[in-house]
Amino acid sequence: MLSRAAPKRVRKTPEARRAEIVAAASALALTEGLECVTLRRVADELAVRPGLISHYFPAVEDLVAEAFGAAATAELDDLIPADRPAGSPLEHLARFFVLTTGAGYDGVSRLWLNAWHLSRYRPALRERVDRQETLWRERLAGLVRDGVEAGVFQARDPDVTARRILVVLDGLGSHANTDRSDRPPEVTHLAVVIAERELDLPEGSLVARVTAAHVPRPARDEGAPCAR
Repeated sequence: MLSRAAPKRVRKTPEARRAEIVAAASALALTEGLECVTLRRVADELAVRPGLISHYFPAVEDLVAEAFGAAATAELDDLIPADRPAGSPLEHLARFFVLTTGAGYDGVSRLWLNAWHLSRYRPALRERVDRQETLWRERLAGLVRDGVEAGVFQARDPDVTARRILVVLDGLGSHANTDRSDRPPEVTHLAVVIAERELDLPEGSLVARVTAAHVPRPARDEGAPCAR
C-alpha cells in the first residue's frame, strides 16, 4: 500500500502574516478590550509562538495601536464608505445614523472609550487615536459637503458640522457600559436632531427616516475580561 505524503505546508508571506496578526488583535480589542492585546494572547489566538508576533511587532504598544486603528477604520468603512455606493447624501446620512443607534454600535463605543483612556499613557495609541478622529471627521464632513453641493443640505462649514455631530455621538456612546433601558427616544436620537438643525432639514424629517429604517445590528459577543 502506498503511503500518502503529508500535505506541504504553505508559508505565508510577511504581508499576509502581519495582516493575520492585526486582524486577531483587532478582534480581541473589540470583544475584550485593548488591555487584552498582548503578544502571548494574540499568539494563542493564532496558535503560534509569541516570538512570531514579536518578530512583526517588537513593541506590544505598536500592536495595540494597530489593533485599534484597524478596528476603528473597519467600522468607519461600514458607516461611511470611502467610495459610497449609489444613493443621495441624505440617504447615506440616514444610514449612518441607523447604524450608530442601538446596541450594535456599543462595541465600537466601548473601544473608543477604552482607547481614549489608555492613550493618556501610551504615545503610540494616542497618535493613532488622533489620526482616527481626523479620519472620521473628514469622512463625515465629506458627506455633508456633498449634500451641500447637491443642494440637499445647508451648512456654512461642513467640518464644524461634522465635529458637532460626532461630539454628540461620543457623548451618547460614553453610556455604552450603563443601562439605557429608560432612555427616551428624544435622547437616543439627539445626534439626529442636531444634524437636522445643522443642515437646515425640516424638523423631524431625518429622525423619521432613521426610525422607519432602523434595524439594529446584533451586538458583538463579549468575552470574559482578560487576566491582568
